Amino acid sequence: MPYVTLEELLACVGKDLGFSDWIQIDQERVNQFAECTGDHQFIHVDPEKAKLTPFGCTIAHGFLSLSLIPKLMEGLMPLPKGLKMAVNYGLDSVRFIQPVKVGARVRLGLTLLDAQEKNPGQWLLKARTVLEIEGEAKPAYVAEPLTLCFV
Repeated sequence: MPYVTLEELLACVGKDLGFSDWIQIDQERVNQFAECTGDHQFIHVDPEKAKLTPFGCTIAHGFLSLSLIPKLMEGLMPLPKGLKMAVNYGLDSVRFIQPVKVGARVRLGLTLLDAQEKNPGQWLLKARTVLEIEGEAKPAYVAEPLTLCFV
């Protein structure tokens, strides 16, 4: 993660900050997420049954795709120098556009929308993230995660 001065952080507001590396969404990752969450809907975990759906294969859980945000933001999201910790503060909005088929590769695009001092030593960062699916015209989702930084 790039650590920047508060002035540099504020200068990043409104800017596209690039893309993460591509990662592949494989069936094992989907199965592990199903196990952790108890969501074993066939469209996620049964390749044979999923072949008969309009998707033609298993798809990742929407919340699995969302859970990738913190990892994929690493190296993209500027954080204030002197950071003691950063915590997930929630999401302002999420729109799922299309599912991620198992076997697809995805990457995250990031734009910093806002950086405000919420309390002394606490900076709230709002980003716009777009999870692109390799070879697809439409993204998997557009989401606005919030990160609370303690400096």
